[in-house]
Amino acid sequence: MRRLLLLRMLLALCFCVSVNAGTKQNQNEQKSSPEKDGLLQLNKGNFNAALKKHKQLLVHFYSPLSGESHRLLALFEGAAEGLQGSGVKAAVLDVSKEKDLAEELNATGLPTIKLYLSGDKYNPDVCPVPQSSNSILTWLKRRAGSAADLVTDLSQSEASEELTVVGFFKELNHEYVQVYYAAALSLPDVNFAVTQDDEVISKYGLTHDIILLLKKSKLIQAYKMMPQTSKEQLVVFITVYQMDPVTEYTGKTAAQILSSPVLSHALLFVSRSSGDFARIHSAFSSAAEAFRMKILFVWVNVDEPRNGRLMEYFRVRDFEAPLVRMVNLTDHVTYHLPSDTLDVESIRRFCRSYLEGEAKAKMQSEPPPEGWDEQPVKELVGMNLEEVAFNPHRTVFVLFYLPYSQASRTLFPLWEELAEATKEREDVVIARIDASANDINMSMQGSYPSLCLFPALHAERVVLYSGERKLEDLMKFLDREMEKAKKDRAVVNHVLYGSVQHDCTVSF
Repeated sequence: MRRLLLLRMLLALCFCVSVNAGTKQNQNEQKSSPEKDGLLQLNKGNFNAALKKHKQLLVHFYSPLSGESHRLLALFEGAAEGLQGSGVKAAVLDVSKEKDLAEELNATGLPTIKLYLSGDKYNPDVCPVPQSSNSILTWLKRRAGSAADLVTDLSQSEASEELTVVGFFKELNHEYVQVYYAAALSLPDVNFAVTQDDEVISKYGLTHDIILLLKKSKLIQAYKMMPQTSKEQLVVFITVYQMDPVTEYTGKTAAQILSSPVLSHALLFVSRSSGDFARIHSAFSSAAEAFRMKILFVWVNVDEPRNGRLMEYFRVRDFEAPLVRMVNLTDHVTYHLPSDTLDVESIRRFCRSYLEGEAKAKMQSEPPPEGWDEQPVKELVGMNLEEVAFNPHRTVFVLFYLPYSQASRTLFPLWEELAEATKEREDVVIARIDASANDINMSMQGSYPSLCLFPALHAERVVLYSGERKLEDLMKFLDREMEKAKKDRAVVNHVLYGSVQHDCTVSF
């Protein structure tokens, strides 16, 4: 009996301790979830609690050192005001302070906005890069609604100078409408509408199941929906025709240009004040029409000081203008129009040769810096990359970086550590090269920054590193590839010299 009474007392004590601990934990969680200007300040200690508390948690992952983060943060703060009293809670997370959490949430790249639903930590909806606070709100509204919400009285938008995308459908439950609404969700900065009014479509002499791009009631372009039409195809079509055939590169248009789904860009560098500007711009514009959806045409005013960084990237000096460059944003390879005459035909011919794979890439190289091979990390340039990298007696590990990229710069300390760890090994070279200033005359895989190992072989082999970017993992990868190359050399030596030795053997 006494034993039973003692057991009950112990259980009661444990319950009290548990309740007290739970109360303290809840109090700590509340204390560690501060708000600033209506935005929940997230960190590793309160992120999970915030997910449990808010069924819809909208998070802006930002870095204080990023200009794009500051732009997005201003828009996000504006959107947060519009969300007060709604079921969506706005929050921010500084990825520079919460590196481990940002890596766990796959938010270490460009600043981004993600919507977490019902506590699901690993499958958020990603908001398209917004151009205004209203576009964030529009995205939230569209993802919670349906195509029926887009049914609009078009008379209100007839005078609008902004592009309006109008879907004309006979049946709102058709799969075409689902594709159309998915495109609207991906483009929250664009006005979308749906109509079933026959009078609207009769103005343009068109039929049902068609997409109209209108500006001030003027038909810019029409797109006929087909069974094979995908959301991605529709997004490309709208995005391309949302822009003029030729767009001037400015601070306002830069984001639109760089986010375009058309990844091949033709750039005209020209002085607006030059006497032949009108003629050259007209020729460039005339050539552009034939390549819509394939090449984005952009012109850059070399007189504008704010375009200096872009001109530096393409190694263009103002006195070299006018000239045309083509760049593929997938591999960053640049092509130069090989003509001093910039007329419609020469520009068209250049574009055709590029699309057909016949254009020759423009190679460029910085001069080797003084003492380039005296530091632990060797500074390579285009003209000595292959000579150093394809050395049959040394294994060379190269970091291909972009100097303006935060992702690239964060690897510099790690690369110094790797060089320090291998400084006593004469058969290993640790190097880096600015991929924006030196065109690379070899096949590269993946985007920059890229870590490529060149084994010590009598062959031009490149091995792309895709593991964890930590010193221990890099060393294991280096040792593994060196051992593999050693075996490959042994096989080659046996084939080359073993047979010779066999042929020279003398029998007595």
